[in-house]
Amino acid sequence: MRRIIVIIVIVVAALMAATIYFNFDPASSGLFPRCIFYSLTGYKCPGCGTQRAIHALLHGEVLTAWHYNAALLVAIPVIALYGYAELRRESSPRMYARLNSPVAIITIIVAVMLWWILRNLL
Repeated sequence: MRRIIVIIVIVVAALMAATIYFNFDPASSGLFPRCIFYSLTGYKCPGCGTQRAIHALLHGEVLTAWHYNAALLVAIPVIALYGYAELRRESSPRMYARLNSPVAIITIIVAVMLWWILRNLL
C-alpha cells in the first residue's frame, strides 16, 4: 500500500511539474532558477539547458530540446529503465543488481563528466 501511495505522489508531482514547464518558458520566465555554476564561471554544467529542453520536449520540439541539452534526451530512457528496475526489484533482482552495480554507476558518472567537458569544448 505504501508503494502505491509513493507512486501516486510521484506521478502527481510529475504532472504538476509538466504543467508548469508546459505553460511557462524557462528562457523568458523569472519563475525558474538560473544555473549558479554557469553564472559564476561562464561554463555550462551537465544540467544546463535542462529546463528549456523539458519545455521544448513538452511542445514536441525534439531538435530544440537536443540543442539545449542533448544529455537529457539520452538520460530519459536510462531514468525510465532505472525506475522500471526499482518497481520490479523483487521480481527481477538480477536486473536491479546489474543496474546498481559499481560498473554501471561508474559508467554513468564517467559519461556525465565527459558530457560536462565536451559541451564546454565544442
